[in-house]
Amino acid sequence: MNQSGIPDKAWFKSSYSSSGATECVEAAPFEHGMAVRDSKVPLGGKICVSDGAWADFTRGIQAGHFSLGRELAA
Repeated sequence: MNQSGIPDKAWFKSSYSSSGATECVEAAPFEHGMAVRDSKVPLGGKICVSDGAWADFTRGIQAGHFSLGRELAA
């Protein structure tokens, strides 16, 4: 278990992360929501959101409401 209280094995790489070294996001469920962190700095900060906020966020991604940074690579 890391210092966040979330077991290391709970973290999974986002399907939106690329295989490159610059876009590495991991997520992990916890009791009342979801945590998100930069996989390159696993002991760094994390963002924790409620189940409802996570559901709204993932629906927004699926609907194309957010930039996924692909246009920034050009």
